[in-house]
Amino acid sequence: MTTHSTPRRHATAYAKTMFARVPASSANLGPGFDALAVALELYVEVSVEPASTFAISTTGAGAGRFDDENHLAAVVARRVLGHGNFSLHVHSTIPLSRGLGSSAALALAAAAAAGADDPLARAIEVDGHGENAAASRFGGLVVVGPGKGPGNPVVARALALDPYWRFVVVVPDQELATRDARAVLPREVPFADAVANLSALGLLVAGLAHHEDFVAGAMDDALHQPYRSRLLPFADPLLATLRSAGAAGSCWSGAGSAMLALVDAASESDVAQAGRDFLSGHGLAGTVVALAPDRTGLVTR
Repeated sequence: MTTHSTPRRHATAYAKTMFARVPASSANLGPGFDALAVALELYVEVSVEPASTFAISTTGAGAGRFDDENHLAAVVARRVLGHGNFSLHVHSTIPLSRGLGSSAALALAAAAAAGADDPLARAIEVDGHGENAAASRFGGLVVVGPGKGPGNPVVARALALDPYWRFVVVVPDQELATRDARAVLPREVPFADAVANLSALGLLVAGLAHHEDFVAGAMDDALHQPYRSRLLPFADPLLATLRSAGAAGSCWSGAGSAMLALVDAASESDVAQAGRDFLSGHGLAGTVVALAPDRTGLVTR
């Protein structure tokens, strides 16, 4: 899964409509800050078609909000093609600014639809979220680390994910921009907190691979969630509610505002209902979705 250096695709190589579908992703999963992510069964679809002038249309999540040349998909496609003579259509079921990798998925889909030789590298170049983009590219559970050189932004490796696991995602209507969530993080953390996260991350990877090995506390985090909790006062009590309802673990989905619960088939319904009851009881608008992990990643045609 190592990314490769990619020469720029010549504009004359582009001669037909291209389509790409990419799944959403949830990063961090608690202790795996900026390293761990899983692909989820929500999708963004992008088609790029030759045209005499630029045109864009959007449907689904985020429809009509950024429909011009500065739309992220348009920026990515233009970089890949080297010109702006194309018609672009985007359809998404991934909520924006909720910690579900919407921008990484969109950048990846646009790069692939425009015919990039290495859409993952192009997506990271524009969006910067390597773990989200890698999960969307390959599907399943991935871990990433820094690559070497500008053409190799990350090294990504697949990790085992037990088919036993599913996810419940509580998605408040409230958005939270990643830049705002990062702004509250400290420059340094206590040594003990770093050690605690390393231990939790190892236990989490083992438990995701084999559900029998999952232990309570494997999704606990000391590096980012405690500092971000003041941005979303409902986060801590919601996470506790999900665990009390039967979730094996719970955490922020990426930088939020969505919260993620790790469940199995037996607990999925109860945990999802607990999430709905929490939103209703606290006067919070939002939705709750039960999702399987996507194990395919990027699809093109």
